[in-house]
Amino acid sequence: MPVLSLIANPADSDLDVSLAAAVVQQTGGELNWLNHEVACDILEPKAPNALDIARELIGSRRVDANVVPTEGRRKQVLVADMDSTMIEQECIDELAAALGLKAQVAEITERAMRGELDFGQALDTRVALLKGLERATIEEIRREAITLTPGGRALVHTMKAYGAFTSLVSGGFTLFADYFAKRIGFDEAIANVLQFDGDRLTGTVQKPIVDKNTKRIRLEALATERGLSLSQTMAVGDGANDLDMIGIAGFGVALHAKPAVATAAGYRIDHGDLTALLYLQGYAEDDFVR
Repeated sequence: MPVLSLIANPADSDLDVSLAAAVVQQTGGELNWLNHEVACDILEPKAPNALDIARELIGSRRVDANVVPTEGRRKQVLVADMDSTMIEQECIDELAAALGLKAQVAEITERAMRGELDFGQALDTRVALLKGLERATIEEIRREAITLTPGGRALVHTMKAYGAFTSLVSGGFTLFADYFAKRIGFDEAIANVLQFDGDRLTGTVQKPIVDKNTKRIRLEALATERGLSLSQTMAVGDGANDLDMIGIAGFGVALHAKPAVATAAGYRIDHGDLTALLYLQGYAEDDFVR
């Protein structure tokens, strides 16, 4: 049976008792709070169009609504994008800022994430513009300019505590992915390797690159290695290069994603932080490992 999930951002929630009650009244079902006035399940809604009703009642309030299955909600594999997903920035844009090229590079990044440009070609074009950047500057940017997306550590540590394997697979760079995967708690990190001549970037990236196919293939491989079906996996990302893994995962989640990605994904979180992915799986706040 289905569950209608309502989730707000815990830092600034628009979900209150009156809204939840209004949704229950119109859709039927049983209300169960996972975190009071932050996330709730409406179990077995009677209305066949419960999601449409909920979204209409929510209106402009910053509350995400999704319909999820009751069975198999807790996933055993998580594959996550990094840039603008597990961290709040696009690393390559921040590197370009050090050379006064952020606007130029960010425009290419945006178009690539919307799926308007070939990802590999766009990556080569942007990395070429970074030629000569010093390793020390990259490490300073990593330390000073990059922030973790709220809820990421709780997401990863909670899923691991309940037996899941967690993988950070990024079209970005190992200098960032390895570092932030350790800080967040991922079991592994896979990303592109920037090439250096001494301590300066050559403007090239090691081939083959990590792209949408890499992400999908890693998700499939992790399921196979662990004897799982794809229905037991979760994938999360925001860009066009995440769509292939989002499309095959049991829970494929578009997080604060580009419009085309959000429309194509089975599940979308437009307002919540990364703990929303735990609430989608039916975890209550008391279950979280922080």
